[in-house]
Order: sequence, then C-alpha cells, then structure tokens
Amino acid sequence: KSGLDPGGAWHAWGMACLKAGNLSSAREKFNRCLKPPMDLNQLNHGSRLVQDVIQYLESTVKPILIADDDYFTTLRELEATLRTRSLSLEMMCEGKIQHNSYYQECLFYLHSYGTNLAIISFYMRHDCMREALLHLLNKESPSEVFIEGIFIPSYESGKLHMLENLLETIDPGLESWGVYLIAACKYLQRKNYYHILYELQQFMKDHVRAAMTCIRFFTHGAKSYTELGGKQTWLLKIKDHLKVYLQEVSRSSGRKKMAFTFRKKMSATDVSRHINTVDLQMEVTKFLHRCESSGNSQMTGSSLPTLFGNNNMKMDVACKVMLEGKNIEEGFGIAFRVLQDFQLEATEVYSKVAKQLVKQQKYSEIRQLLKCVNESGVAAKNDGDNIILITLNVNTFSLLWIQDLDNLIQDMDSDENKIQAYVMCNKLRSAYLVSVRQEKTRAVQLVQHVRQLAENSGDDVVKAICAQWL
Repeated sequence: KSGLDPGGAWHAWGMACLKAGNLSSAREKFNRCLKPPMDLNQLNHGSRLVQDVIQYLESTVKPILIADDDYFTTLRELEATLRTRSLSLEMMCEGKIQHNSYYQECLFYLHSYGTNLAIISFYMRHDCMREALLHLLNKESPSEVFIEGIFIPSYESGKLHMLENLLETIDPGLESWGVYLIAACKYLQRKNYYHILYELQQFMKDHVRAAMTCIRFFTHGAKSYTELGGKQTWLLKIKDHLKVYLQEVSRSSGRKKMAFTFRKKMSATDVSRHINTVDLQMEVTKFLHRCESSGNSQMTGSSLPTLFGNNNMKMDVACKVMLEGKNIEEGFGIAFRVLQDFQLEATEVYSKVAKQLVKQQKYSEIRQLLKCVNESGVAAKNDGDNIILITLNVNTFSLLWIQDLDNLIQDMDSDENKIQAYVMCNKLRSAYLVSVRQEKTRAVQLVQHVRQLAENSGDDVVKAICAQWL
C-alpha cells in the first residue's frame, strides 16, 4: 500500500529462514529479492545481499564428524576446530564436507546470483583450486578473473607450485591456459615481480621470454662492470634458454607443426644472433671488469651501457672498451667486433673516442687509434682524415697537442683535408704551402681563400705571400 520496495523485507525474511535452518523456505524468499548480475564476468563478488547470504552460510557450517567411537569424539572435535576455519576442513573433491547441505546451499546461491569471480573465490577459499580452474575454463572467463580470483591468491598463499601442477594436470600442453598465463606474466611485469615472473616463464617453457627476463636480472641496477662481473651467471642462463629453444624448434620442425600459440617465437637466425650477442657481452664484461679492478677505468656515465640496449648504447660499449684498456690497441679488437656484429657507424665511434682522448690529453693514443683503424681492413679512404678533423673541433689545445697535430696532419691522405685541418687550427702558412701544390685552377681558389682568412685574422705576412703568388 505504501509503495515501498519489498526487497529488504524479503531479504530479512530469507535470512530468518536461514538462521532457523529452513533452507528451502529461504531459497523461496530470496528468489523474490535477489537477481543474477547483468555481467557474470564483472570483477566483483555480486550484490551485497548475496554476499551476506554466503557469509552467513560459511560461518554457520560445521564439519560433519563421523565418530566410530565416542571416546575419540572430543579429540576429533578439537582437532577439527584447530584445522578448520569455517569450511576449510577437507575441502578437496573427495572431502566429506562438500556433501554438507550448507556447502551445497552456498553453491546454489553463487551459481544463481553470483559472479564468476565470486564462485571462483569461494572455491579458492575452501582449497578447491581444481574446481575453480575448471569453472574458469567452462565459462571462458576473461583473464582478469583468473588474475584476481586464482593467480593472486595462489602466489600470495605460497601455492604457485600447486597451481602450476593443476594447470598441467588439466592440460599437459598448457594451450588452453595460454591467454591466462600471458596475462599473469604481464601482471607480474607491471608489478615488478620479476622472480615470480621468471619462475612462471620456466614453467610455461617460454624460453625466449625467460631469456629476456634474465637480461633484466643481468643489467638492472648495476652501476659498474665490477657488479656485472658478479652477475655473469645470468648470461649463461640466457644462453641455456636460447639453446633449449633452438633444440625444440629443430625437433618440432621435423614433425607436424606444433601449436605453441602463446610462447614467444623467434627465427633460428635471430636466436643464433642473440647467442652471439651474449658471448660478446661476456667478453666485454670480463674485459671491463678487469680494467675496473686494475684501476684503468676512467669513464663515468649515468647509465651503464651493455650490448642489450639500442644502437647508441652499443656504440657507447665500443667506446668504453677502447678507452678503458691500458691503451687503445688492447680493447680495439673487442670494440671492432661490436661494430662489425651490429653494423654500427664506425666513424662516429672512432670520432667519439678521439674526442675523449684529446680531453684526456692522451695525444699519442690518437695516432695509435688511427693505426688500428687503418689496419682493420675495412676503413674507408678518408676515415683517418675525418677522425683528425673531428678532433680539431674539441677546443682543448695544448703545446703538446699542437706538436702532435703537425705530425697527424702530415699523415692525412687528402691534401684538401690537410688544408682544412691547417685552417681549423689557424696554421695559415702551412695551409698556403699545401694549396700551391695543387692543380693551377684549384690552387688559385685555395690561395685566395687562405689570403682572405689571413686578412680577417690580421696575419699580414701570410697575406703578402699569398698576394705575391697570385
């Protein structure tokens, strides 16, 4: 008559029936006020009313004790009390308590009015992980339900191995779990739980991704190559994972194509290339670790470069190896292999090294660098000249450098580059002497240019010489 919502009254009546133990009457009352959720896969446990019913039923149920002998009844009750938290006693499939009417009543309300997450969480609370997994599969629930309802509770309670065993028992190939396992990996990565992630990837036999996780373990947080020297076991693990992957690929290529839809794929060529990268990184690590231990290390950067980064980082590794040895020649071999293996811009790396050498006033090392570059067998004609020209842009000149510079410029291949170099370090007389040796028309242009520079800089002697020649 008053037009009020009768839902609350029906719910209260239903709860009263439950407390009186009249389960069938409670179902009838609740049927008038409880409604199934619109979306069974929503990430919650359904309406508050349903949760109240389940909570009451779970707190009410008592383990059924079959006593052969009254003498042991009290002891068994005590043991049951210690071992149970509401329904948790013997909740596995064959458990007696699953036949308990209150337990069945919980399942009735959950299946009628609860979400998939509520049903799965109920099974997990009562150690029925297998039932939770089968329900997930049968209902084709999304991966979020797996993460919230099964995966997080499993690793938080230390039951990850149990979960893995059940996944394998239900589907030995793990294919039906692929979507869920990949989602779990992404979740762990977002949370930075890399140790659990690595364990899961090994269980999944996802060797390529496991190798990628090992790369992170190797590089993350290291501030020096001395630290990386102590983490080389991760490099060995990367190689092991990649080799196992190669073996599996070669085994499966002979047979009918295997599904393996969720495991990361990679061509045999790429895997072999990554194994070479790991080998080279081991060599780099040993070399730089030795350099740091002997106190030769001079470069300090914000991040530690490794061969697992982008091309700029790989170039930094090549520079570091050349600069941190006792001399340029000691590290040049490894650096040259880095440049060749990753097809890096060699001239750019050599120029970076040369600039550092000028800043460190190691002028004799520049000559050694040029010697190594020329003897490498793959240097372009003007590589040596370009390195010298680039070093001249570093505004750190000293008397020693100027003396060395003359010798370096005289060793340059191209007269045009020699003139440019002399002009850059303001040796206009030397620039004039090289200019007049050129073919007549070109010589006139070059001498005119030198005369103009001499005039601008107030060098009357060179200006007069140029004017007289012209």
